[in-house]
Amino acid sequence: MALILREMSTRYGRSAGGYIWAVLEPLGVIVILALAFSLVFRAPALGSSFILFYASGYLPFHVYQTVSLYVSRSINFSRPLLFYPSVTWVDALLARFILNSLTGFMVAYLLLGGLILAIDTRIVLDVLPIVQALALTALLGLGMGALNCALIGLIQTWDVIWSIASRPLFLASGIFFIYEDMPRVVQQVLWYNPLIHINGILRTGLYPMYNADFASWEYVVGFSLVTMGAGLLLLHRFHKDILNDN
Repeated sequence: MALILREMSTRYGRSAGGYIWAVLEPLGVIVILALAFSLVFRAPALGSSFILFYASGYLPFHVYQTVSLYVSRSINFSRPLLFYPSVTWVDALLARFILNSLTGFMVAYLLLGGLILAIDTRIVLDVLPIVQALALTALLGLGMGALNCALIGLIQTWDVIWSIASRPLFLASGIFFIYEDMPRVVQQVLWYNPLIHINGILRTGLYPMYNADFASWEYVVGFSLVTMGAGLLLLHRFHKDILNDN
């Protein structure tokens, strides 16, 4: 709890907007996407609302990106405290995971709820797939964040390498399209991206007519646990070296 409160005061307590910016930033991206694509296409791939369609694609990506990014930098952020015996690297990871997951869930709830109330459309919500998708997003963020946390500590340039290598995810995670609209060859590649499964699951909760038959929550869980296990094993073995070498 002390680490969570420290994180909150550092990130939100010293800024004028505080938590308001956590909501305004993804909202701004969603609005820009909706306005830009509404000028090119007559209708989104699902439903009639551009802003709701892109919100359903961008919000899971935003939660994953935020959780994985901040978890991956947990040791660097809490480095001075980790030299105390009572504070461990596990505490640092969990504190950032809990805070950023809860913040991401709050932002998703406020934006999706606000958009559904604001737009003039009839939506039959299925809450279970939406909750399931957000939970899978947080788990995936923890898995990749833990693995990257270890690799950043062991490989000096890994932070830059991963930042460049992961940029195509914004285009390949189903934010702008649905899986079924892609050519078969592209589908075979996209299927291995866990975020495409998460977006498919979430959209089944917003669009009753949409069935994401390709989406596999088992694959997302398996992928997340493998990356998390690898990251935790590396941190358990090398966390002292990481702290002493940097």
